[in-house]
Amino acid sequence: MARRQNHDPFKAIRIPEYKNLMAGRFLFIMGLRMMGTLVGWWIYELTNDPLAIGIVGLSEVIPAVSFALYAGHVIDRSEKRFMIIRGAMLYLTCALTLLLLSSYHTANILSSHTIALCVYIVIFCTGIIRAFTGPVFAVLVAAIVPKAHLQNATTWNQGIWLSASVTGHALGGLFIASLGITGTLAVICSLIFAAIFVMLRLKPKPALSGNSEKKTLESVKEGIRFVIKTKEVLGALSLDLFAVLFGGAVAMIPVYARDILQVGATGFGWLNAANDVGAICIVITLTLFPFHRQQGKKLLLAVAGFGTCIIIFALSKIFWLSFAALMIGGMLDGISVVIRGTILQLKTPDHMRGRVMSVNSMFINSSNELGQFESGLAARLLGVVPSVVFGGSMTLLVVITTWFKAPGLRKMEY
Repeated sequence: MARRQNHDPFKAIRIPEYKNLMAGRFLFIMGLRMMGTLVGWWIYELTNDPLAIGIVGLSEVIPAVSFALYAGHVIDRSEKRFMIIRGAMLYLTCALTLLLLSSYHTANILSSHTIALCVYIVIFCTGIIRAFTGPVFAVLVAAIVPKAHLQNATTWNQGIWLSASVTGHALGGLFIASLGITGTLAVICSLIFAAIFVMLRLKPKPALSGNSEKKTLESVKEGIRFVIKTKEVLGALSLDLFAVLFGGAVAMIPVYARDILQVGATGFGWLNAANDVGAICIVITLTLFPFHRQQGKKLLLAVAGFGTCIIIFALSKIFWLSFAALMIGGMLDGISVVIRGTILQLKTPDHMRGRVMSVNSMFINSSNELGQFESGLAARLLGVVPSVVFGGSMTLLVVITTWFKAPGLRKMEY
């Protein structure tokens, strides 16, 4: 009982530098999620093809996964503050390029097909940047926060990400409806610029001694070996990979919003945000009342519930039911995210955080973006509704298989 009575849910956020990191991350992620919302809607408007939405995910995941292991080596041997600011500036360059592509002048010169192709190229570039930038946030958390506060800091980190994500998704739809594609991209550029300004207040975080002496291939292999040997980490990452790969209903939300539920850009924004609304609610709850027992079993049950919600969403033709299914699915996904993130932070040595977080980013990128491509391809082959039902059903099958084949993960506690 004493453990629960002494729990301070705000202990990590009281650290000034961590507070600056979270403020910068909030602005940065809000801009990126708004960009993701906009690109999905924009591409579907340009092509009227669900598969085109899937190709957006494929355009980003190929470079993100291809560069991930090398990026982990670079992160461990580099100054982290410089890497995060440089990455944000490159993202800003990509956003400005999309802004130019969306202009009235460009539309008069280029065809819709050519503009869509250019968007794919820009998204490919963001995939390269993401490989180096994404893991740095998690590495900076561990560099700033004492190990005793890492569980609390990880929960706050996920909460900030989800808050920014839900805000970016919802405002993205509202801005598309009111400001159009070009106006929304101008807002996105402003948010990323503001994030850079805030993160300039962080202190330099140099590489730990010894990392710079290792050869690239040896360093990369060391990170992979650690993940494979640490069964709790490997099990949690594998579960997330396959569950989200098949349960990526979010990729088809533009089709549901426009053609099935017929709620337009504003409804699209809210549906896109529903998953994150649920996730942020559960993350706030877990910040105040963290899990103390049976985290592995709760992880598996949460992913099973997520798959069930995807099936309900697939079959629904009522906006509020679709929103509720996505929101509850987000709550269950939030449980998975917090447990997985805590396992990674607690199990990873400081000198290997860049490489391990990059392996983690490979799993996340593979599940999200390949899941987006799988959803688009399945929608083309099976139809939109059957493809999403199939995805939710496969998620349930993955959980059942993991429950019996990975008893170590089911029994895991921290």
